[in-house]
Formats: sequence, structure tokens, C-alpha cells
Amino acid sequence: MATLTFYGATEGVTGSNYLLTTDSASILLECGLFQGRSEEESANKEAFPFEISELDAVVLSHAHLDHSGRIPKLVAEGYNGPVYMTHPTAELLEIMLKDAASLQERDAEWESKHRRRAGKSDVEPLYTMQDVEVALDICEGFNYGQRHEIASGIEVCFRDAGHILGSSIVEIFINEQGKEKKLVFSGDLGNSNAALLRDPETVENADVLLLESTYGDRNHRPMDETLNEFESIIKEASENGGNIMIPSFAVGRTQEIIFRLGELYQKGELRHQVVYLDSPMAIAVTEVYHRYQNIFNNEDNRALQQGRRGSLHSFLPVLRYSTSTEESMALNKIEAGAIIIAGSGMCTGGRIRHHFKHNIWRRNAHVVIVGYQAIGTPGRALVDGAKTFRIGGDEIAVKAEIHTLGGFSAHASQSQLLDWVEHFKQPHPRLFLIHGEADAKAVLKGRLAQAGWSAEIPAPGESISF
Repeated sequence: MATLTFYGATEGVTGSNYLLTTDSASILLECGLFQGRSEEESANKEAFPFEISELDAVVLSHAHLDHSGRIPKLVAEGYNGPVYMTHPTAELLEIMLKDAASLQERDAEWESKHRRRAGKSDVEPLYTMQDVEVALDICEGFNYGQRHEIASGIEVCFRDAGHILGSSIVEIFINEQGKEKKLVFSGDLGNSNAALLRDPETVENADVLLLESTYGDRNHRPMDETLNEFESIIKEASENGGNIMIPSFAVGRTQEIIFRLGELYQKGELRHQVVYLDSPMAIAVTEVYHRYQNIFNNEDNRALQQGRRGSLHSFLPVLRYSTSTEESMALNKIEAGAIIIAGSGMCTGGRIRHHFKHNIWRRNAHVVIVGYQAIGTPGRALVDGAKTFRIGGDEIAVKAEIHTLGGFSAHASQSQLLDWVEHFKQPHPRLFLIHGEADAKAVLKGRLAQAGWSAEIPAPGESISF
């Protein structure tokens, strides 16, 4: 008898974490950071609710930190077994975990300085760069579509989820007493209208299915409408002289935006603007994307060949990398004609806040929101119409025009989720909705019921047997 326990991403979209146990093995599926409000992020410091010493393996669907970001903490607390993922995920994970460790160490040092002045003890980072180095040594990459035994009686197969480079739908095969049962975790399913990546692969059979529900309550705006509005924003900014700021996630969204700007450039519609990618992490990720163009979809791969080297950079020749702090600060002198792409995607930190300080109060400036904004984040506040933006101790007036382009989402929409599950044959697997806000899961559950599915919404810490 296999048991699955839900430890994360049950009451929101972050902190992905599930424990699968059988008579012969214990597998951790995902080990993600909780992100968003401070009370949610405080859960990252809590002890893991399972025995780390009993784990045989860890499996990751993709590199986003809400799925992978606590791996170094797991290692620091004693885990030394393997961590399995796809090859591109392994490369992206190195970039993302090192960046996360750097931020953890910096924030801990900053807070400790303030605590010392108050006569309090120092705080420790959630994990260190050394913990990340140890974690990376135990990571192992697999190709899509190949089954591998990862523990006694357990095999795993990764299918392309089309969400970010290397993202996967995880198939776990459990063999006990001569019988095979199958657990399928959707991971984060990609938006089939997004650029560069292939559509999510379909799966036909499972005993248990874990389905993400980030956009379970709505459909994205049609991509052609999104691209038309994106082009209009670019033209308007050219005419009124304003800069365009795009807060963007370093992995996935940034590369799509570069590709879409490249399409405009190739059509002669980008005018005179220079595009600045002001994120060392996003720059490194873009280079990883270039190395794995063999898993891009065929149509966009052909389009990229219009560039001299067939790369994203040559497809958009006006793209400039801004790596150093000095180069980033120099962008403040530009009052018009710049498109600045910078992190963080939800405006919780990073260089985008620096650019907001110098631009968001300008009436001719534009902010283009191209990704999901979690409740409680500064990006969500802008989407909801905030009149001011707090940066440090300053309240900056929001006079820039705020655009929300939901069609750029890297997540499947409600209709795409429903289309994907329809490929499962009868009898339907037992279905659990995860990775969604309460309203999104409730709406999706209702739509699934109309399609003949009985979906369950697990509670934190709930266990099921199958």
C-alpha cells in the first residue's frame, strides 16, 4: 500500500512538497519555498514534517523555487541521497539556488546588523552557498520519456510540461506485490499559446493524479489580442517618450518576452528602442535556453533562424545585457526609448524596484505586468490599482500606466487544464487539486464535475492511501 502526504502547495501556489511512502521506499516529490506574505514565508524556517533520514530520493518537476527552493535546507539538515530531474532543470537549478543562497546570506547579514545594535543575537540564513554546492553535487538529470528506477520498487519518467525549459510532468510507477500503480503529478502545465516551448505532453493512465490549478478559475486572454496590445504599448511609448519597465521572472517569462520583442523587431515594429536585460540571473538563464533549443517547438525554432546565430540574442539585435551594478544604475540616465526587463517577477525585490524608483512616478512611463502576481506581493498591489509604491522608507507615487497582459502566462488556463485531463482514459484516476488559491480550486472542481470528474482538495498534512 502506497501513501501520499500533502505538505505544501495545498492552500496556495507555493511550497510544493509531497511525501510518497511504500513498504520499501520513501520518495519526496518537490521541495519548494513558500513565497508571498511574510507569514507564509515564515513556514520555510520550520522543521520538515517527516524523517529526512528515511528518504531514498527526491524528485523535482522543474527549477522554479516554489518547487525546488528548499533543497539546500533539506541537505543542510542531513539529506544526502539523490535528487532527480531533467537535464535542463539541473542547469537552471544551479543558477537559481546560488542566487537564492546569495539573497539569504545577504538578508541574514543585514538583519543581524540591526539586531546587534539592539543587543540581540544574529540570525542565520535559511541556507548558505556551501549548502547549495553540496546539493548540486547530488543532482542527477534524465532525458524526457525514459523510465528509471530511483528506489526499490519505484520508477520515474519525466514528460515535457511546456512550462519552462526542462519542466516536466512526473510519472511515478510503484511496484508492490507484483502489481503496478501509477502516480502522475502535472507539475506546472504550460500555456500552449506561449512561445518557444512545446505543448504539454498528454498522459492517458494513472491511479492518482495531482493537478495544478493556478488558473483554474479563468482563461487567459487570447494570445493574438495580448500581442496586439503589447505592440500598441511599445508604439505608444515610442510616441510619448516614456520608458517601459517589465518586471519579469528570470526563468521562462524573460525568454518569451525577448522572443516576442524579437518578432516585433523582425517585422520592423520596434522602432528605435533599445532593450536592456538588467538581470545577471536572467542573462545566465537565457544562455541555458540557447543551449537547449533542440527542445523548442518547431515553429519558433524556425523563426529564430532569422537571427545570424539562430539565438534569442541575434533574433533581437537591439538587446543589451546589463550585468554589473554600475551598468544597472547607468540606465537611470535614460529618460526615453528604453525597454527594461528586470526581476523580480512579483516586484518583491531585485533591480526592477530600483527602476520603479526612477520611473514609476513619470506619467509617460509604462509598467507591463506579464506574469502571475500572488496575493500580498507589490506586483499584485500594482495590478489592483495601488496609488503608491513603497521602496525602502519612501512612498513613490504611481503615475505610470500599468498594463496587465495575462496572455503571457506560462501556466495552463482553465480550458487548457480541462483539455489536458480529458486525455485520461476511464476509469478516471483519483484526482487532487493543488497549486491554486482557494477560489481557483473551487471553480475548477465545479468545472471538472461537469465533465464527469470527482476532484478532491487536500488539506495540509492530509494523507491518502492507494
